[in-house]
Amino acid sequence: MIYITQLIFVKEGKESVFQEFESHVIPIMQAYSGRMVYRVRPSQEAFVDGDEEKPYEIHIVSFESEEKLQEFLKDDTRMRFKHLKDESVRAILMFKGKKF
Repeated sequence: MIYITQLIFVKEGKESVFQEFESHVIPIMQAYSGRMVYRVRPSQEAFVDGDEEKPYEIHIVSFESEEKLQEFLKDDTRMRFKHLKDESVRAILMFKGKKF
């Protein structure tokens, strides 16, 4: 099992476009043994320390394997909506790991 943590930075004013992308793509994950462990949209008050820009959302997702993740990333339906992600996301800080 692999885990991916994403700090997602959305372009100002493009939040609804990003949410539309997610509404199409998140349900597809299950077909590739993926699941959304946590999806957090933190408020400014939720941050205790740090002087960097705050992410719009934080995702922690899991997949059975790297192969399943790669299959999900190439999914035809996901690719049809990728333009929404490209339009709305400015940057993603991603960490991959395993549960110990």
